[in-house]
Amino acid sequence: MQSDRAIEAERELSYPIRTGGYLPLKDYGALGDGRSVALSGADGSIDWWCVPKISSPPLFDRLIDAGEGGYFVIQPEGEFQTERYYLPESNVLETIFQTRDGKARLTESLNSSHAGRLPWSELARRIEGLEGSVRFSLKILFSRRADTASPYRSQIGRYTVFHVRDVLGLFLHTSGVTCDQSDEGVTGQFVVRKGERQVLAIVAGQDEPLVVPPIEDIDARIDISDRAWQLWSSAISYQGPYRDGFVRSALALKFLLFSPSGAIAAAATTSLPEKIGGKKNYDYRFAWIRDAGYTIKAFLAINAQPEAQAAFTWLLKRLQEHGPLVCYTLEGQKVSDVQETGRAGYRNSRPVVTGNQAASQHQHGIYGDIFGTAWRFIEAGNILDNASAELLSHIADECTDIWRQKDAGIWELSEEQHYTFSKISCWQALARAVELADRGQLPTTCRDRWVRERDRIAAWIDEHCWSDNRQSYVMYPGSEKLDAAMALAVRFRFENQNRLRQTLAALDQELGTCPYHYRYSDMSDEEGCFLACSFWIAEAWALLGHVEKARKALSELTDALQGGVGVWTEMVNPDDGSWLGNMPQGLTHLAHVNLLETLVMTHETVQPQ
Repeated sequence: MQSDRAIEAERELSYPIRTGGYLPLKDYGALGDGRSVALSGADGSIDWWCVPKISSPPLFDRLIDAGEGGYFVIQPEGEFQTERYYLPESNVLETIFQTRDGKARLTESLNSSHAGRLPWSELARRIEGLEGSVRFSLKILFSRRADTASPYRSQIGRYTVFHVRDVLGLFLHTSGVTCDQSDEGVTGQFVVRKGERQVLAIVAGQDEPLVVPPIEDIDARIDISDRAWQLWSSAISYQGPYRDGFVRSALALKFLLFSPSGAIAAAATTSLPEKIGGKKNYDYRFAWIRDAGYTIKAFLAINAQPEAQAAFTWLLKRLQEHGPLVCYTLEGQKVSDVQETGRAGYRNSRPVVTGNQAASQHQHGIYGDIFGTAWRFIEAGNILDNASAELLSHIADECTDIWRQKDAGIWELSEEQHYTFSKISCWQALARAVELADRGQLPTTCRDRWVRERDRIAAWIDEHCWSDNRQSYVMYPGSEKLDAAMALAVRFRFENQNRLRQTLAALDQELGTCPYHYRYSDMSDEEGCFLACSFWIAEAWALLGHVEKARKALSELTDALQGGVGVWTEMVNPDDGSWLGNMPQGLTHLAHVNLLETLVMTHETVQPQ
C-alpha cells in the first residue's frame, strides 16, 4: 500500500478559492497537541484555534465569521497553487505552494516535546524554499470574540506580548521576517529561496506565566512532534489492507482526546452547519457518553490501551459524580445551556452557539453505550474494580426501570417518543450486564432480573416496532419512518437477524443516495447525509455475511471523500459533494475504524459490541 504522502503527491495542484470569505470545509487540515485543535486552510490561513483548550473561546475564528473573525495567514503574494498532505503516519501537515517564480513548503504543527504535551500552546509554522524564490505575506488578526473582547499588545522587556482577555501570547519568528505589530495583530513579509527556511510561531497560555522558547527549539519541536506521532502510529496493531486509511482515522480520533482529563470531544468546532443557511448548528466541543464509548472501543481495537484506560476511567468518574448524562464538559462538569454568540456563521449559517441542549435531555442510548464500553474493555483482557462494578450494577438496575419511558433518542430530537433504537440500546445494556456478571465482573444479585427484563425488551420491540408494510423496523411504533441508527443493532448482537437484514435493505433503498445515507426519513431538505450512518450500514452488512457488499460500499465512500487530507466532517451534501457539519468529526472516523476492523475480522469469529 502507498503511504498517505505518496497518495497525496499524485494529486494535481489546486488553487484554493474562498466564497464570500469562506473556504470549503474539505480544504482544511487539523493540527492538535492533546489539548487544542487548529484548522489550517489550503490557502495558508489558520482560521480556527481555541486556546488553550478545545472548548476555550477561539483565538482565531474566521471559520465562522469571515468578515470579523481572527486568523493567521502565511500566503504567497500573487497567484499560487497548492498540494497538501500529512507526513506519513503523523499529524504534522505539509502544504506545497507553487508560484510563477518558485516553490515552497509549509510545515505546520501544534508542538509537543520528547516528554509529551507541552505546558503551553505552541503553534509552529516552518516555510522552506524548494525552487526559485517565493515572496510571502503574513497577517495575524486576533479574535474579538464577537466584540466581547478587545485585543491589545504590551511591551514587556524586549518582547511584544498580545492579550485577548485572559489569553497571553507571543508571536516569534526567525530574523528574515519583517513585521509590524499593533493591538489588533501582525502584518509582515519575507522571501524564501531554494534551501532557505523561515519559522514563525505563536506561544500562548491562559492565566499563567509565559515561557519564551528560542525559535530554534520551536523549529526542532516540529520534527520531534512528527516523530512522536509516528511512534504512536507504529503501535497500532491493525495490519489489514486498508492500513493507511485506518491510521489516518485513528490519528484524527487522537486529536479529540483531551489529555488533561481523558475526555473525548465529539468534534473540535462549533456551529458548522448541517445545511448551508440552515439552523442546525451545534456546539460539539463536549464529551458525549456515546462518542466516548465508541472511541474507547476504537482505541482498544488499535492497541492504544493508555488512551482507552484514561477515557474509560474518565467516563466512570463522571457517572459517579453526576449519574448517566448525555454529555459532559471536557473537565467533567455539566454542560451549559445554549447561548448564541452573534457571529455571522459559516457561509452566513446562523445561529453560532456555545453550549448544547442535549445536556438536559434523557437518551436511553447512554445505557447501551456504557455497558457496550465496559464489555469491550473487559473483552480486551482488563478488569473492573469493585467500586466501578457496583456503579455499573446500579446503572443496570436503573435501565430495567426506565426503558419503558419515552426519550429524545440517539438524534437528540425535541419530540420524545418510544424510539426503537433507544429500546435496542436498553436491550444491549442488559445483555452486556448479564455477560459481565457471568464473567464475575459484576455482582450477580440482580442478574436474573436483568435477564427477564432483557427478554421483555426484545419481545416488546418485535411486537411494536416491526412494520409488515415496510418490512423493516421503524423509527418508533406507529411511524412509517426509518432510522439509519438501526444498523448498529447488528453490532450490538440484537436477535432476529432476518429482520435486521430486511431493515438494512430498506435503509439502503429509502435513506441511501449513493454512496451516502440520511440519518432518518424526510431529512433531505434539512441537512446533508450523515457519514457515520453509511459506514454503520456497511459494517452491518459485513457482520451479516455480505462482505463484498460492505467492501464495495467502503470503496465508494472513500472515493467520494477524496480531495481533502483525510480529516472528515459530520455530513456531506450529496448534490455537490461539499462537506457539512463540525470537524474533525469523531463519530465519522469512529464508524470508519469500526468498519475496517470488521472487514479484517470477517474470516474470524466476530464478537461485536
